[in-house]
Amino acid sequence: MRTPHIPTHRTTQSDGRPNDPVPPSRNPYDELAALADNPLDDFLTEDDATARQDDDTEAPWAPPNHRRGSRRRNRATGLPTLVRMLVWTLTLVCLLVLADRWALLYAEHKAAERLKDSMHLAAAPEVSIGGFPFLTQLAARRLDSVRVTVPDIPAQRVTLTQVTATARDIRIDGDGPTTVRGALVRRMHGQVLLSFADMNRELGASQVAFTAQGPGRVRAHGTLRIAGRDLSVRADARIGLDGDRGIATSVDGIQLDIDDLATYRPGTGPAEGLHLTSGSARRLSREAEQLKALLTVPAVVHRLGVPDSAVNAALHDEDKLHQLTGAPRFLHELTRINLVDVALAHPSLLKRLGLDPSLLTTLTKLTRPQIADRFSFAFKLPKPPGGALRLQDVTVDKDGIRADVAGTGLLLGR
Repeated sequence: MRTPHIPTHRTTQSDGRPNDPVPPSRNPYDELAALADNPLDDFLTEDDATARQDDDTEAPWAPPNHRRGSRRRNRATGLPTLVRMLVWTLTLVCLLVLADRWALLYAEHKAAERLKDSMHLAAAPEVSIGGFPFLTQLAARRLDSVRVTVPDIPAQRVTLTQVTATARDIRIDGDGPTTVRGALVRRMHGQVLLSFADMNRELGASQVAFTAQGPGRVRAHGTLRIAGRDLSVRADARIGLDGDRGIATSVDGIQLDIDDLATYRPGTGPAEGLHLTSGSARRLSREAEQLKALLTVPAVVHRLGVPDSAVNAALHDEDKLHQLTGAPRFLHELTRINLVDVALAHPSLLKRLGLDPSLLTTLTKLTRPQIADRFSFAFKLPKPPGGALRLQDVTVDKDGIRADVAGTGLLLGR
């Protein structure tokens, strides 16, 4: 860099020594010329050259990309290949499972409708197809197991609470879940339940309830209204098979209690008829007037097996009367007398004993089958369109009557 030349003028002093140089007067044009050679020009010139060199090496300009998806794609692209394959595999498996479950639900619905139509049921049963996956079974046209639950099957006077059956080894006639035309059930087993709650509701119009009495017996107890009076009733029903598909009852041991005075058993056997209870016989033994009225009837004396001499003595002496009637054998024989026969000949005797003769007249008109019909019931399983269906092993427990059901070669649909 050049230093500008500034001219100087020397002068001398009086003693001949030169004076200090005196700067010349400042010329503005010289200053402008000096500025032309200012180092700032070199600096600016160097910056412009550097900028031009950088512009030559940079990439060409492009508009900025503001989309957010590019970053996400970069992240996904950065995942390992094994992870991506695993995600796609899981997605495919989920879709296949959903398709299998949809086909299963559709097949269960169609099977329920087929059963309802073929067996003439009031409501569609519940069908549950076992095994997984379903589509592979359908492709093989064979199902492992099918569970069917049919609630509330009408069966004459009662309604079966529930019929539950499991079918195995089912052959399907069809090419897909929407084209199933029928099925062949090779084996089936299940259980029929007739609950006491349903029996009490359907047969208990006269306030009669049913309970378990033993392995094959049912006890009915409640009240019956006869001649304007509520009588306690008890009966025993035996449960048995009626053919291959039915269950029937036989009622015996029917007993109607008239308060605590007497018990009426319909029939003509020795134990049937109207008999005093043990309690009323003991009370009667303490009533002298009633005892004397009873002993005046020859038929009663004959049935008691008491000698005529003892009867005559008892009618005239109360001590002998109480001695006779207080014997345990006399009370036992007194409860065995059928008062129906006595009432026909001596209706006034019943009034002395506290019994209404009109009630006895109504009871004698009721036959045993008429009373038994109020407690008897029977039912039959619907007949299948093909194959064999039969009931087995009838039992009675606290919940009701149960019977095993078995079937072979059942044909459903076409």
